Amino acid sequence: MKHRLGLFDSGVGGLTVLRRLLERHGKVPCVYLGDTARVPYGSRLPQEIKLIAKEVVQWLTDQQVTAVVMACNTTNALASDVAVEVAEGIPVVGLIEAAASMLSESRVGVLATPAAAASGAYRKQIEISRPGTVVVEQGCPAFVPLIEAGQFSSEELFQAACEYVKPLLDAQVEAVVLGCTHYPLLEPTLRQLLPKHVRLVDPAIGVARQLDELLGNPTIPVGATFSLASTRFCVTADPEGFATRATRWLGERPQVELVSLQNPACAS
Repeated sequence: MKHRLGLFDSGVGGLTVLRRLLERHGKVPCVYLGDTARVPYGSRLPQEIKLIAKEVVQWLTDQQVTAVVMACNTTNALASDVAVEVAEGIPVVGLIEAAASMLSESRVGVLATPAAAASGAYRKQIEISRPGTVVVEQGCPAFVPLIEAGQFSSEELFQAACEYVKPLLDAQVEAVVLGCTHYPLLEPTLRQLLPKHVRLVDPAIGVARQLDELLGNPTIPVGATFSLASTRFCVTADPEGFATRATRWLGERPQVELVSLQNPACAS
């Protein structure tokens, strides 16, 4: 069976998942949807997030994808059930379960969007996978807007990172889960603030590994150059701006098309 994967996020964050996937599995056909008209998801109400997930997954299934990758922790935390229902038997792969499977530490911090942190989804899944683990979840409202604006070196972002990391340092965590697909882009800043022994856990790596079951064993050597040739990039607003921001993570400027799927009830 020839697979075509559908990935979605509110913006560029899910590209971290796409990159890990392509690095491991080569030129698998993908459709990436950045719902840039409604970024960020993490500050929205749970019911809004469920409505958005229903609409986005329906759009992806209309593109004839054979599996859906929830490249967004917020929708994974609050609307996995909606995604599974709308997908109607198409496999749905999430980040939270993947991250929990990657952990071996007994004290774990999670940096996440406010909505994902408030849901407690990471804590619940980690406790299922590793009972007795101490989990500290920290909402980070400033991160996604600053990342989407390309403010990686700003003082505002650095000060926000200091604030969000402090409760994790106080709890003496041994690993920090990057609980939003945007956050791997902040790894250099976070490494400045965390002790060297603290491991940063990128759930996207776990998702790429989980897809082995669907796509087979890795097809390209570790560290090899990946290609965007088999990926279709779509956004709901500002395709040129998205292409510019995406270049930082993908290493080349993708061709991006504008699509319309917005439910007025979930408008910005």
